[in-house]
Order: sequence, then structure tokens, then C-alpha cells
Amino acid sequence: MLSRLALILALLTSLPATAEQMRVQPGPDALKSAIAGAHAGDVLLLAPGRYPGAVTIDRSVALDAADGVVIDGLGQGTVLTIAAPNVTVRGATITGSGLDGLELDAGIKILKGADRALVEGNHLVGNLHGIDVHGGRDARVVGNRIEGTQNPKMNDRGNGIYVWNSPGAVIEGNEVRFGRDGIFANASRKNIFRNNTFRDLRFAVHYMYTNDSEVTGNVSIGNHLGFAIMFSDRVEVRDNLSLGDRSNGVMLNFANGGEVSGNLVRGGPEKCLFIYNAHKNLIYDNRFQSCDIGIHFTAGSERNVLTGNAFLANREQVKYVGTRHTEWSFEGRGNFWSDHSAFDLNGDAIADSVFRPNDLMDHILWSQPAASLLTGSPAVQLVRWSQSSFPAILPGGVTDSFPLMRPLEVPVPDALASEEAAIAGRWAKGQTDDIDIDDHASH
Repeated sequence: MLSRLALILALLTSLPATAEQMRVQPGPDALKSAIAGAHAGDVLLLAPGRYPGAVTIDRSVALDAADGVVIDGLGQGTVLTIAAPNVTVRGATITGSGLDGLELDAGIKILKGADRALVEGNHLVGNLHGIDVHGGRDARVVGNRIEGTQNPKMNDRGNGIYVWNSPGAVIEGNEVRFGRDGIFANASRKNIFRNNTFRDLRFAVHYMYTNDSEVTGNVSIGNHLGFAIMFSDRVEVRDNLSLGDRSNGVMLNFANGGEVSGNLVRGGPEKCLFIYNAHKNLIYDNRFQSCDIGIHFTAGSERNVLTGNAFLANREQVKYVGTRHTEWSFEGRGNFWSDHSAFDLNGDAIADSVFRPNDLMDHILWSQPAASLLTGSPAVQLVRWSQSSFPAILPGGVTDSFPLMRPLEVPVPDALASEEAAIAGRWAKGQTDDIDIDDHASH
């Protein structure tokens, strides 16, 4: 009987104290003191006002901020450092980080071991990096508004959200503006970046060495580059919008085994889709519209499948740099080409004639731009007629044996279309900052 009673008492004393709600008033060191006096599971209710100083959250608590709460790092280091698992930060304005790029100063930093953090509904403004998910697993960054710095040199700014070696991170429903990259993921895996909006950045989403992940339902408006998947395998890039970006809508650079589908790129990028040394990717049901080049395909990229895509009103539909013959259709279904004058006599929605979106003259024009002055000359027209009549003289390139008669439609909400119209022509004004997108070594 005594041993049973002793066991019950031991169990009772080992249970954590009941979680409490603790009201916190603003003032110097008020937040630090509240955290120091809290227990795991407690909720700190922050009253409106300013909470100065950098703070470390070293126990599993929730910070629930009322309207008007400002946590200010006063220009020193990271404003909020999460160093314990199961921490929530919700509803605060977080500002005033340091600007030390080597230390990765940030509005919020989630350290290794600080697993299952939830950062939700905050406004992060004027920090070097907005949120740095730096090793914590299964983090959720949801519904935050992030405004980065506007240093004249874009490469000296921080990222809206930086994900480093943080498996399972879900970044969803955030709005990111200014700074360097909207989301920069490096050396991570199994991440989900979903339904975020990015404006006035270098890259909307920038992947480096991040595998088995997805980028879905995001919107990139007026950035230098939309969605860059680099040195990363098995990444799903689906249902994103790139509207009015400058250089590339979607880039696959040393990216293998991925899926690119349901995306819309339009509004003037130099390249809607750039594929550089990327292999075994499935690229289907995308709409590439009004770019200088619809798709630039180079550096030995092989065994990619392209089907169901629509190429509309691009100044140059395809730039294929290579000598191999490449088929861009799959199981009897090719792509739509707005410059293909085709007939469909049997009504199966497949054109009756094969289409070659690049030819010998295209190769000449790529290597000798001055030759464009002769584009309409009888000699050029004779060359094009000859190679269409005698395919053996073609130098290799892309063939679509089953071109589609109707283009895929990807709707754009009216509000986003208005924002796209508002930035039309911005790149013609020379707003390119200090970066070279095609210099891959600089990434």
C-alpha cells in the first residue's frame, strides 16, 4: 500500500505545472524578465507598447502580442532568437535588427534544436533578414508581412526568409517585399513554400542544394527573377505566377528529377523558362507568354519531357543551344505554338503538321546578331524554305511532332493583373541594381 502511494506521489510531482497566461507590460527588460519567469507551455500576453532590446526565448512558451506591440532590437544583433522547441511568436511588429551579414542578423532566428516553432501573423520591418530558420526542424512561418531593407546595392541586403538546413519547414501565406531574395533555401530538404507573394526583390524563391521540396501557388511580381531552382533535385514547381519579372520567370540550373507544371510566366522577362544543365524534369501544362525568349535550353540538358505547354507571343519561342535532335511531345501530345500556322482536319485538337520552333537561321541569328538585318530578305526566306523541304540539312534542334491547336489558359485574379499593369515597363527604365542574374557563381 505504501509503495503504491509513493508511486502516485512521484508521478504527480513529475508532471509539469499547469500552463498559465501571463500578462506583460511594455518597458526595458520586461520581455526578458517575463520569459525568465515562465514555464513550458505558458502564454505571454504582450500589452501594446514598445519592448526594447534583443531577446532570447529559451523555453517552450508562446508570445501572443496585442495590436500595437513593437519589439525593437535597437540595431544590435537578432531581435528575437528562438532557442527552445515548441515556441510560438504571434502578432508583433518586430524591427531594428543589426546589419551584420556574417552573423546573419534577423528579426527572428530559429536555432538548431528549436523544433516545431510557429511564427505567425507578425510584421517584420527594417531588419537585415526577416526570419532566419537556421537549423530548427518542422518550423511553420505563416501569414507574416516582411519588408526588408532598401540598401542601394541589392546584394548587400538580407533575405525575407532564409531557410538553412531545416527539414520540414513550411513557409505559407507570407508577403515579402524589398531586401534581396524573398525566400532563400540552402542545404535543406522536404520544405514547402506555398501561397506566398513576393515583390521588388532579386529572386522571389531561390533554391540551393535543397531537395525533395515544393514551391506551389506563389506569386512573383516585378522581381529580377521569379523562381530559381539551382543544384536541387526532385523539386515540384507548380501553379506559380511570374508577372513582370525581369530576367527569368523559372530557372532550372543543375536541377534534376523535378516537376514544373501549371505555372504562368508573362510580362516581359528575358527568358520565360531557362534550363541549364538540368535533366529528367517533367515540364507540362505551363503558359509562357510575351518574353524575349520563351524557353532557353542549353548546356546538355537531357531526358526532359515537355508537353501541354503554351508558348505565346514570345519574340523568340525557343533558343536551343545544341546539335542533337530533341522531341518535345509525350504520348502523342505536344505543345501550343502561337506562331505555328496549322490545320486540324480531323478535329482531334492536334495540328496536322510537325513544328520546328528553331531552325538554321535561328542558329545564325544567335551567333551573329547583326544578321537580323537580313531577316526579311529573299536569301533568308530561301534558306528557311529549303530546310523545311529538305530536313536532312537541319543542324539538330527541337521538333514537336504533335503540336496543340489551342493554348492552355492560366487565370490571373483582377487584383494581381492590376499590380502587373502598374509595373509594366519598369525594366526599360534601367532599374537593374547591381546584379548579374546569369553570373551563376554570384548566387
